[in-house]
Amino acid sequence: MRRTLPLLAAFGLLLAAPLEAAPTTPADAVYRHGRIYTANDRDEVVESVAIRGGRVVYAGPDAGLGALVGPATRSVDLHGRAAMPGIVDGHMHPLEGGSLLLKCSLNYEALTVAEFQRRIQACLDATRDREPDGWLEVVSWFQQNMQPAGVSTSSATLDVLKTSRPVIVRSSFGHTVLANTRALALAGITRGTPDPIGGKIAHDAAGQPTGILEDAAFEVYDKLLPKPTAEQDVAAARAALGAIARQGVTTFLDAAAPVESLAAFSAVQKAGGLTARAHFAPPISPAEAGELPAAVARIVALRTRYDQGPVVAAPTLTVRNAKLFLDGVIAGPSFTGAMLEPYRVNAGSEAEPRWQAGTSRGPDVYFPPAPLRKALIDLGRAGIDPHMHVDGDAAVRAALDAVAAMRQALPGKDIRPGLAHCEIVAPEDYPRMRALEVFPVLSLQWGKPASDTVDGLREPMGPARARLLEPSGLLAAKGATIAFGSDWPVDQLDEWFALKVGVTRTNAPDAGPRYAGRLGDDPGLSRLEALRAATIVAARELHVDDVTGSLEPGKYADLIVLDRDPLEIPAEEIAAVKVLETVVGGRVVYSASGATP
Repeated sequence: MRRTLPLLAAFGLLLAAPLEAAPTTPADAVYRHGRIYTANDRDEVVESVAIRGGRVVYAGPDAGLGALVGPATRSVDLHGRAAMPGIVDGHMHPLEGGSLLLKCSLNYEALTVAEFQRRIQACLDATRDREPDGWLEVVSWFQQNMQPAGVSTSSATLDVLKTSRPVIVRSSFGHTVLANTRALALAGITRGTPDPIGGKIAHDAAGQPTGILEDAAFEVYDKLLPKPTAEQDVAAARAALGAIARQGVTTFLDAAAPVESLAAFSAVQKAGGLTARAHFAPPISPAEAGELPAAVARIVALRTRYDQGPVVAAPTLTVRNAKLFLDGVIAGPSFTGAMLEPYRVNAGSEAEPRWQAGTSRGPDVYFPPAPLRKALIDLGRAGIDPHMHVDGDAAVRAALDAVAAMRQALPGKDIRPGLAHCEIVAPEDYPRMRALEVFPVLSLQWGKPASDTVDGLREPMGPARARLLEPSGLLAAKGATIAFGSDWPVDQLDEWFALKVGVTRTNAPDAGPRYAGRLGDDPGLSRLEALRAATIVAARELHVDDVTGSLEPGKYADLIVLDRDPLEIPAEEIAAVKVLETVVGGRVVYSASGATP
């Protein structure tokens, strides 16, 4: 059911009566004279919230605060400004995001090949002391936005740079690496190297590797590149926490958490520096499909080591999810998303294109049906929620089929599967999301005209499928419970731009005329649906909706103060929202003024 409660009516209702009677013991802090969206079951807006012992003890009209304001109470006058629950980001990669803030970065920018080369050469020049053998790892390459549209890159693009060093460039989508010839040689990748399970090595017409490696094909570099030290990982974790606090994120899921991420955030937490509730989903790789009992046992062992038990006021760590990759990405030039029908191909030229049905449906789903069913059932029995990467409609269907088998095998068990991305879903599968009680965890910022959706997908998908890309509103209309996940650092960390796109289906005004207008036929989400996706619904996906995700008496006081009201401003302005204060468990962890109590 889509929420259409009139906001003014809701506000008036809450002015008449508090959510529950105010206690008489003074609060530690009160936020008053504001418009505070609660994200409760009625989507109510109140004037005041009071906090004691890290929990909300009152939410209602200013007049109901009464004895809650004592001599020692910190009283924040919002002066009519907006506040709401902190953002629950149900899918990101924070250690990677933090580490990228410290590396040679292309910053997701649209670049020509010459600009691409100049930027990388500048990084090489700045680190000449690492010649001739030190690796250069370049990050945040928006491969789909290379200019002009359709331009290709290969190892030759990097081989002309003035260096003898091995160089790899990581696509921001996280599914592609470009390697120079020396990096290919050090990895032992030749024309005879077979594709690994869950990966692809691109070859040219002569059969030589081009330097483009997809998914599992570039995992070899995890062993070859110098591993960050524990101290560097902790620095990356701290950098990530600072970035997400500025965005108003109070809870996150690390959706493919390596052991290094668990160790780093655990170290930060033990030192008293954890400023968001941290949930982790260690991965089970497709290569483990034949040894699932050991893979599930590994996840359980990580839970035993790192999970800190019931959520309390101060941020802690949980390990109650596992990540499974079922395919890659549907966008070109990769086309590694698993599709029910073939991608189209250009049988003409770039100047005179002639698009027709091709033969490739992308890779097979990375987990065969029987092992995938077993993985979900075994995880469910162990109390671990599966979180599955599904980009193409064949991967979505495989995930839904496996969830159906899990539900049949474990009736009544509270398992909350997440289906991350769902960039294209067969319409007949829309209602299955609700029926099987899965959470589509969507990166809402992708639902706009852009280089990846227009240049990289419109023609390869064909008109009918292109109209259904990024189906957040279509899924919601069929009763799916949409949760939000930014997928940072696949994209820049900009939660408010993502929420704006989720509502408007439009790009930024400066994206240019090619990317103007709305994407496809999808109606988008209502404002309430978008805000709920990034608060209470994402909290429900993570099994913590009983303690966070909404501002209600008894829940932990995870809230953010905003410079404008996303429920009242023009929808396009949601992207401009700025966080003034972020509070986790009643403690201010970020203040735009730089001052914290």
